[in-house]
Amino acid sequence: EGGSEMAPTIKRLIECGIPVMGHIGLTPQSIHRFGGPKVQGREQASRTYLMESALALQEAGCFSIVLELVERTIAADITEALETTATIGIGAGPDCDGQVLVTNDILGLRPSGFKPRFLREYADLPPIISKAAEQYIDDVRTGSYPNDRESFENK
Repeated sequence: EGGSEMAPTIKRLIECGIPVMGHIGLTPQSIHRFGGPKVQGREQASRTYLMESALALQEAGCFSIVLELVERTIAADITEALETTATIGIGAGPDCDGQVLVTNDILGLRPSGFKPRFLREYADLPPIISKAAEQYIDDVRTGSYPNDRESFENK
C-alpha cells in the first residue's frame, strides 16, 4: 500500500523476482492518516497525487494497481493513462480494467452498520450460518453427532 513514495521499494522487490500489485486511494492500513474511510481524489491535490502515484507504480513495474475508494473520473483517467499496468477498482467506479469486492462483504458477513455505498451484497449468510450452528449444537447435545458413519474403528 502506498503511492509514489513506495516506488523504490516496489522496484527492488520486482528486481528480486517478486511480482507486486500496487494499492492506492484509501489504504486501510493507513486509514487514520486520511481521517477515516473517505473517498480519495475529490480535491485537485489528491487527484494529482493519485495520478503521479499510479504512473510511478507503473514505472516501478507493478503488474496491476488496486484503486480503492477513488472518485470515479480520476480512476478512469488513471486507467486510461496507464499503458502496461491494469487497474482493479474497489469503490472506484466502472471504468477500471477489473473489479474486486471482499468475499465476506458480498456474502453479507460484515460488521453491523458497515455498508459502504459501493458494496453490493449477493447473499445474506448470517442467518444461514446461525441456523447451521444451532443444528450442530443440537446434534452434539442429543448425541446424533458424531454417528457410527462419522467415526473410526480398529479393523
